[in-house]
Amino acid sequence: MRRWTFLLRPSWLALFVVVAGFAYLCFTVLAPWQLGKNTKTSRENAQISHSLTADPVSLTSLLPEQDSAAPDDQWRRVTATGRYLPEGQVLARLRMVEGEPAFEVLVPFDVDGGPTVLVDRGYVRPIEASGVPEIPPVPDGTVTIAARLRDSEGVAQGKEPFREDGIQQVYSINTGQISSLTGIPLAGSYLQLEPDQPGGLGAIPLPHLDAGPFLSYGIQWIAFGIIAPIGLGYFIYAELRQRRLEKAAKEAAQAKPDAALSTEDKLADRYGRRR
Repeated sequence: MRRWTFLLRPSWLALFVVVAGFAYLCFTVLAPWQLGKNTKTSRENAQISHSLTADPVSLTSLLPEQDSAAPDDQWRRVTATGRYLPEGQVLARLRMVEGEPAFEVLVPFDVDGGPTVLVDRGYVRPIEASGVPEIPPVPDGTVTIAARLRDSEGVAQGKEPFREDGIQQVYSINTGQISSLTGIPLAGSYLQLEPDQPGGLGAIPLPHLDAGPFLSYGIQWIAFGIIAPIGLGYFIYAELRQRRLEKAAKEAAQAKPDAALSTEDKLADRYGRRR
């Protein structure tokens, strides 16, 4: 057992901790993170593909109540009749549309015989660095719109909403947060207007149907989690092998003087007898 005592040295113990921690993170955090993103992207791609061929449906069939949400029907094309509530208009800032910065303009929409739902009118480009351009008003009275159903986003962490020049601005399209800011109850899902709709601005294009590299990244993290302990085992084997070689070399070096001395004694004894 003495040959294994080197594993109790601080450097080896630290290596054990690092490898164990890295493998744990690979299997419990990093790989699930990437695989989860792949699952989400694949689900969204399937929903977009289905929406391209599915006929539009009435919004109230998917969001019948004020607190309704329809995560399984994201990107579904819907129609709704009602009126805009311009007093609740909000800007989502720091958005990227076709690779360029933009504001997305959000306004509540009171659906006839249904809930009040948040509508993404589309985008406007900032003026200068981040200035808000003049935004065309929404039409008055009752209108019918065609849009796509979208899931509410998570609240942006560390970025608080603020009001500037009388316009409320947020960092994510979260219906719960916007409802609290405007005082207008909103359904759990929101609408993204299709092109050429009443109250529409710059149309936001559909995402590209690309699964991305998330699956391969997830598999790579799993592989890294397996390779790390195997690599540690190889280092231990290499250290043991090197120690055996050093021990054998030391024993060989000690044996050589003893062998030479034994030969000299034999020669002296032989020639001594002849005299």
